[in-house]
Amino acid sequence: MSFPTRLIRWLPCLALLAGPALAANSDVEQLTKDPKNWAMQSGNFANHRYSELKQINSKNAKNLQVAWTFSTGVLRGHEGGPLVIGDTMYIHSPFPNKVFAIALEDQAIRWKYEPKQDPTVIPVMCCDTVNRGVAYANGKIFLQQADTTLVALDAKTGAELWKVKVGDPKIGETTTNTPHVFKDKVITGISGGEFGVRGRITAHDINTGKVLWKAYSTGPDNELLVDPAKTMTWTNGKMAPIGPDSSLKSWQGDQWKLGGGTTWGWYSYDPALNLVYYGTGNPSTWNPRQRPGDNKWSMTIFARDLDTGQAKWVYQMTPHDEWDYDGVNEMILVDMKVKGQPRKALVHFDRNGFAYTLDRVSGELLVAEKFDPVVNWATHIDMKSGRPQVVAKYSTDKNGPDFNSKGICPSALGTKDQQPATYSRKTGLFYVPTNHVCMDYEPFQIEYTAGQPYVGSTLSMYAAPGSHGGLGNFIAFDASTGKIVWSKPEKFSVWSGALSTAGDVVFYGTLEGHIKAVDHNGKELWKFKTPSGIIGNVHTWEYKGKQYIGVLSGIGGWAGIGLAAGLTKGTEGLGAVGGYKDLAKYTELGGVLTVFALPDR
Repeated sequence: MSFPTRLIRWLPCLALLAGPALAANSDVEQLTKDPKNWAMQSGNFANHRYSELKQINSKNAKNLQVAWTFSTGVLRGHEGGPLVIGDTMYIHSPFPNKVFAIALEDQAIRWKYEPKQDPTVIPVMCCDTVNRGVAYANGKIFLQQADTTLVALDAKTGAELWKVKVGDPKIGETTTNTPHVFKDKVITGISGGEFGVRGRITAHDINTGKVLWKAYSTGPDNELLVDPAKTMTWTNGKMAPIGPDSSLKSWQGDQWKLGGGTTWGWYSYDPALNLVYYGTGNPSTWNPRQRPGDNKWSMTIFARDLDTGQAKWVYQMTPHDEWDYDGVNEMILVDMKVKGQPRKALVHFDRNGFAYTLDRVSGELLVAEKFDPVVNWATHIDMKSGRPQVVAKYSTDKNGPDFNSKGICPSALGTKDQQPATYSRKTGLFYVPTNHVCMDYEPFQIEYTAGQPYVGSTLSMYAAPGSHGGLGNFIAFDASTGKIVWSKPEKFSVWSGALSTAGDVVFYGTLEGHIKAVDHNGKELWKFKTPSGIIGNVHTWEYKGKQYIGVLSGIGGWAGIGLAAGLTKGTEGLGAVGGYKDLAKYTELGGVLTVFALPDR
């Protein structure tokens, strides 16, 4: 047999062998390009939470009506939101983390998955039993259970395909984040910063669950996946290498092993750069005197190579955090002009009250300004060093343990917690759900015990004094200049994820339970009171030529922990119970998806 003849006979086999490699990347990116789907929790890789759908617009939004509803059967905080792929919706719940596949045609339940989890995981979930949603890719649904089990389900049947453990609840590790699928990997994080957990993210093979790489937030360079000579950070007005043992040198002794820096927020991805972006949480403990130093790399934005996990650059927003200003909020990737120059930018609204605009290629700091005028713990961000300029009066470290530092703004809830903002590609503005809350903060000495709270501080929260009297604002923000364009006051914190659309409408939910539609000037167009307070994220899709808007209601999360967990003492819930005591006058527990559409003509 001649070589050409043998080659022809082998071609079909070679094609089969090449198939998996050629098809290794997921179909998520393509699905997000069709606005009929809502294929990722954040809408797309860049975390825009924007839809090109415009059947519902600023002129007819006032006519929105309830189309259908669905109860999850769980009465705790419902964060995140459903996914819509084609003719199917995938809905999740808080613990015990049920997943439902719903037929859009008649809202029939195609399948339900309810994992069997040990309820002892509930006491080690810091701030309610929330879950931020499932992910989809290549015919699979990915669920990150509270007990740290990452599971892949068959999207058609709900059958388990694989599952792996990414942590250990016995030492306080839990998981509340949504998994994120980028290319051939599913990436997940860890919760437990209030239990002395050491933060990290892991990348898994989407077909097997195998760990492909793991990157810690604190510790030795090899475990951080950093190169001391090539991983860069903003230093003295320019980017410079972080140098050897950058994390170890910033902790006392082995404190980094209990260092926090957890990773329970939202991740984004730039396919052209092959970089994943995310933030790390607060250092442990909340008593800053017990952990002198900058506590790197807690409170940090990481840019990592997706294939290797290697960090290209880092930026620490709040060195030696003294206020629990978790840095896990979403990174929004936008190509925009900053100071007249086109930039591939990253925009981040941090808990600490400052909105940061960085160059996402290099990590260069471009803009850093307050997005709530009451922020007072720091006067400004020094643009040369990148460090906040802390006001001594509000320094819980300077004031020391057993001293109650009063009037700190924002509270530990931050000017914005994990509730994601939206970027409108029509206006170029960011629409941001915010908290308008201040606090008193008293640190105290605490010893570490595995699986027990490792907080070391007592907090009290309240509305920002001398302001509009409410606990929240919904704002429009220009990230190129760092300016607030407009601000709409709300009675309670705006704890839902926002949505902007090509129909010139921006949607968000309130803790009382209203879903609201506003125009690009902040004018309220429509609102509807759902069965419970909203901490879920508004999303939209199209089915059979009709656009729908959906949101999960179910009070809970940190702001609603008093109602969700039956707490009554003001300092309980890490200080939130007292601040939000009036919520009980406006809403009650629930767990319902409410879907809206325009009436048929």
